[in-house]
Amino acid sequence: MARISGHKKNTVMVFGTFDVLHSGHLNLFCQAKKFGQALIVVIARDRTSRRVKGHLPTHSEKDRWQLVSALKIVDQAVLGDLTDQMKVIKKFKPDVVCLGYDQKYFIDQLRLSFPAIKTVRLKAYRPDIYKSSKLINAKITNC
Repeated sequence: MARISGHKKNTVMVFGTFDVLHSGHLNLFCQAKKFGQALIVVIARDRTSRRVKGHLPTHSEKDRWQLVSALKIVDQAVLGDLTDQMKVIKKFKPDVVCLGYDQKYFIDQLRLSFPAIKTVRLKAYRPDIYKSSKLINAKITNC
């Protein structure tokens, strides 16, 4: 799998927890990849997910990173920074940041800090079915 170091022309970046990897995530990656040649996926740290979502992910950050890294469509998977969500953007300097339909956290800061980076809101893919929280809750209630 190709790895990216530094800036590469037409680099696209997406962010997420990717706790229960599902078809909605794969669709997100496919949509994002249309905006560039290289796809970097930033995986939320456990502590960040707890702060943003109010609970720890089901799977550890290491396990989530390994799963996302194994996908052919993903050129590079990286863990986000524990204290500065913008640090990974500063490091890789993507041309485009693609946001999931439901992402609300840090968007204003992203646009203010990096006005030259194009931000794109991607379309939902069957959010009634493919939403991690719904899948996790379905597993719990169907035990």
